[in-house]
Amino acid sequence: MKQRKGLLSWFIVIGAVVCLSLGAGVGTTADAAKGEFACAQEGKISKEISPEAQLDGFSCFFKRFEGVQALHFKVAVKNVSDKPQRFRVHIFLDNGKAVGGLIPRKTKKGLIKPGQTATFVYPVGGMTDKPGSIILKIKSVGP
Repeated sequence: MKQRKGLLSWFIVIGAVVCLSLGAGVGTTADAAKGEFACAQEGKISKEISPEAQLDGFSCFFKRFEGVQALHFKVAVKNVSDKPQRFRVHIFLDNGKAVGGLIPRKTKKGLIKPGQTATFVYPVGGMTDKPGSIILKIKSVGP
């Protein structure tokens, strides 16, 4: 009987590994080719962006984070002001989750110069589906 329980446990583990491997390619065929996709349907993304910033890119993709598949937001922000800037990014999801941070994260190498674009990726732990709606806020902050 012990041998059967041990064998059954191994079958469950192997089955889980196979399921996770097959589930790694989330999205449509076109999405899988690029890996990135629109984060939410058109009209379901609310944007509040400071006048010093321009959103140059906002996309999503699934990638492993802390050992499991998770949603990642890729945000590209361009400095359209006439002086170096640092921006705070907030992304609020319809399920109550939120992520964000500073771009650039550290100022040791300097701020984003006028006309330059900086990109950062924000993972959302425990998020395995596309969000229904998103609120994206980008604010200018002092150095």
